[in-house]
Amino acid sequence: MHRTQSRPPYLDAGDRVILFDGVCRLCNAWCRFILKYDTRQRFRMAPVQSRAGQAILAHFGLPTDRFDTMLYVEGYQAHERSDAVLRVVTQLGGPWRLAAVLWLCPRRVRDFVYDRIARHRYRLFGRYDQCELPPSDNAKRFLDSRD
Repeated sequence: MHRTQSRPPYLDAGDRVILFDGVCRLCNAWCRFILKYDTRQRFRMAPVQSRAGQAILAHFGLPTDRFDTMLYVEGYQAHERSDAVLRVVTQLGGPWRLAAVLWLCPRRVRDFVYDRIARHRYRLFGRYDQCELPPSDNAKRFLDSRD
C-alpha cells in the first residue's frame, strides 16, 4: 500500500479510482466487468497511459513508463496487485462479496498468482495498438472525461 498526505491529482474527495493498462485486453475486460457489476457506480477508472493515470502514478512515486499491476486508489491510499482486486471486488456487493474469503490466503501467495497472470497478460489475452475509448454511455466513469 502507498499512502500520501495529500489528495492525488484528478480525484475529488470520496473518489475510488481504478488505474489499468489501457492497451491490455484483460485489463479492458476487467473495466467492462466493473462497469457491468458496479451498479452503485462507486468506481471511476483511468488508463495509466492517460494524463490522469500518469499524474496519479507520479503522485504515489510509481513508474510512469511501465505498468505491471492494477492500482486502486481510495482517499490518500493506493493498493496494488491482489489487494487492489480484492478491495474492488468485495465492494461490488452481491455474490462478488464472497471473494472476501481470499483475504485468508497469504498475500505472498495471492500476489504470486497475480504476478504470473500480469507478466503474461499480453501473450495470453492480447493487446490493443492504442487505448480503447470508454463506451459513450459510461464516459463519465472515466477520469479524463472530466477534462
